[in-house]
Amino acid sequence: MATAALRHAAGEDVFRLEVGQPGTPGPATALEAAKRAIDTDLVGYTDPLGIEPLRNRIAQFYTERYDVKVDPARIVVTAGSSVGFILAFLAAFEKNDRIALSIPFYPPYPNIAKTMGLQPVLVRANEEHRFQISPDLMNTLENISGFVAASPANPTGSMLSPDEVAGLVDYAEGKKIWMISDEIYHGITFAQPAQTALAFSDDVIVLNSFSKYFSMPGWRIGWMVVPGRLIDPLRRLMQNLYISTHAVSQFAALGAFEGTAELDRNVEVYVQNRQVLLDALPKMGIKPAFADGAFYIYADVSKYTNDSKKFCERILADTGLAITPGIDFDPQQGGNFIRISYAGPADTIAEAVSRLGKFLANN
Repeated sequence: MATAALRHAAGEDVFRLEVGQPGTPGPATALEAAKRAIDTDLVGYTDPLGIEPLRNRIAQFYTERYDVKVDPARIVVTAGSSVGFILAFLAAFEKNDRIALSIPFYPPYPNIAKTMGLQPVLVRANEEHRFQISPDLMNTLENISGFVAASPANPTGSMLSPDEVAGLVDYAEGKKIWMISDEIYHGITFAQPAQTALAFSDDVIVLNSFSKYFSMPGWRIGWMVVPGRLIDPLRRLMQNLYISTHAVSQFAALGAFEGTAELDRNVEVYVQNRQVLLDALPKMGIKPAFADGAFYIYADVSKYTNDSKKFCERILADTGLAITPGIDFDPQQGGNFIRISYAGPADTIAEAVSRLGKFLANN
């Protein structure tokens, strides 16, 4: 990212396929709601758990999208899902607790855990596991206090079926451990809709965000749904750590729910971009993974390299394409993989395919 930014600042062309954020602005309804909040000076501290209208609207969202009833009192509005993970780990675990994570993983999971004095326990989830954590994989581990499941997942875009989500919920309840369900890419799926863990239990921790489907990454706004017994600890943590989540962002998020027609058009672009890559990459000798959801292709480039970092550095230097090396997500086997984000405009993806093809043909 830093090298791509320097290249851009120097006036050179650069195609940002390494960042996991939409290439579109927030929906017009969100921007209008933010302006109204500013014009009426609704920008003071809020309740640490979030403004009541937003918590109520998020609860309504679960009824509309999943046919699941959620008590608004169990909803916690956070300064992005990243802060949500910090809060979840602080509230649910004690120092030295062991948290199971599948490889490949979203890098902040283990990094946040280690910062909190927790022990991330990594378990290999290969292609036959669809790169997803499972009860069978966790049965090989000892003294686990909880685990993180992500569907759709970053970096692979793979998804858990509803039965698999239910199986993980049952496993957590049977072992009396925490299940943390990362659902921030819900709404960006291609084969089937994603199912929330809340459809199977109230005793899970669910995280979501306005950064992906709602196209509001820079607003730093997300939410958690938690069991009632965690509400008071979370309130105290939030009051002491940062008082409250950004007021303007909360009002903007409230407006975002009225912009789904615009947001669904964004997803239609992702569908097209995804298909362009799935068609083109195999012809180049690159093997894409599942890409069931989110806006990433996690691809095997072992035909060309076992050092994805140097490979991506060469691609950026020679073509202007910024692509993420797989070692960010898998320190063991990630040298054979890259992650391509296709959240940008269709013409960007088309040009990226052309440039990547020419690079590989000449190397």
